[in-house]
Amino acid sequence: MTAMRKSGKPWGGRFAQATDPQVEAYTASIQFDRRLYKYDIQGSVAHARMLAKCGLLAKAEADKIVAGLHEIGGEIERGEFRFDPSFEDIHMAIESRLIEKVGEAGAKLHTGRSRNDQVALDVRLYLRDEIRQIRRLVAGLERALIAQAEAHLDLIMPGYTHLQRAQPVLLAHHLMAYVEMLERDRARLNDALARVDVLPLGSGALAGVGLPIDRRFVARELQFRALSANSLDAVSDRDFVIEPLAAFALLMAHLSRLAEEIVLWASAEFGFIELPDALATGSSMMPQKKNPDVAELTRAKTGRVFGALVALLTAVKGLPLSYNRDLQEDKEPLFDSVETVKAALSVMASLVSGLAFCRDRMQQAAREGFLNATDMADYLVRKGMPFRQAHETVGRIVRRCLAKRCRIEELSLKELRAASPLFDRDVFAYVALEGCIERRKATGGTATGTVKKAITAARTRLGRR
Repeated sequence: MTAMRKSGKPWGGRFAQATDPQVEAYTASIQFDRRLYKYDIQGSVAHARMLAKCGLLAKAEADKIVAGLHEIGGEIERGEFRFDPSFEDIHMAIESRLIEKVGEAGAKLHTGRSRNDQVALDVRLYLRDEIRQIRRLVAGLERALIAQAEAHLDLIMPGYTHLQRAQPVLLAHHLMAYVEMLERDRARLNDALARVDVLPLGSGALAGVGLPIDRRFVARELQFRALSANSLDAVSDRDFVIEPLAAFALLMAHLSRLAEEIVLWASAEFGFIELPDALATGSSMMPQKKNPDVAELTRAKTGRVFGALVALLTAVKGLPLSYNRDLQEDKEPLFDSVETVKAALSVMASLVSGLAFCRDRMQQAAREGFLNATDMADYLVRKGMPFRQAHETVGRIVRRCLAKRCRIEELSLKELRAASPLFDRDVFAYVALEGCIERRKATGGTATGTVKKAITAARTRLGRR
């Protein structure tokens, strides 16, 4: 008893000295894991009810515990709860307050569990909610992109490779490329969620629980789809954190690519879009400026999420089984990543919805740079010329256009026939931008009808979820 009083910790029986304040500060996680409080309470309620069902608690004791836990949840929500760093983490803080409120019954709550399986449960419950919310935000950004695609189905723009104008595409087709990326992101989140949705409680510290508990009862109470199959793995596993972080990293990479295009398109050199005033900023010195800060910050914040993934991979790469305190370092990068991803998805959806596309500038850019050169080569192929020869022939035609400072379609038929007798008057209709677009009817192409089908398919997918 003397040792317990000196240490002031639930594990204090082993120790004759109080914990050094420096160690308390260094090892405490309550300053950031307090956000898990509702999941800790949720898990503890299910655990108490299970203990009562199995005869390890009297029903009256379980009822007192459950009522006390709900009262503590209210105290935290109202800002009345005192988060004492000496309690190390949210689990010990809530348990200590529970004992204050309900007495000896509260001291029985930890029967049949360890903080090792308790924290794994709390983080899984947290991630389950957050992944579902992030999926909804991804769908919101998809809808914003689809709406802009539908509104601009007739707008032709340059498609790029190597940031050089390459072939004409519909703006709608370009925007729908990001919808495809986001669909893969949602699929990855769904896949990760299946592995998050596993109950670890009942694994104890590492070897399982020697008391007659009912893990399936707790799984039903908390709506988990499966039980962890190995107690050692359950308390030391952080794959269920790393996998969502990997999905978040890819998602942020896609947002960063979209952000980069918005930055480029908003520049005077491109002039493809006008940013909404409410989602842009100005300069403290230069009164003419309108800066794409939202997109720029999204690019930069991507690095935070990448860093979180690398940090946690590094933390777990050399850990022996089973639990090690290193795993406490999972929470700060996870929490920061979740908040960063949610904020980025929300603001990028608003930004995409508010973009005004500069139709004349985009279509003018599509007419420059010989974007129909590939179609002219295809024309010669249709006339029987091997593609490599057609490629070289059109290359010489482009060189002549550069010398004359004109477009391919501005050359005379006589000039074209000087390059190849296979050219006829129908070539001019063949290389018109609209023709270049509408010939690409194969699935995944930029033809208007094909893009309409892609939009319909995307809306159907979103409507099902």
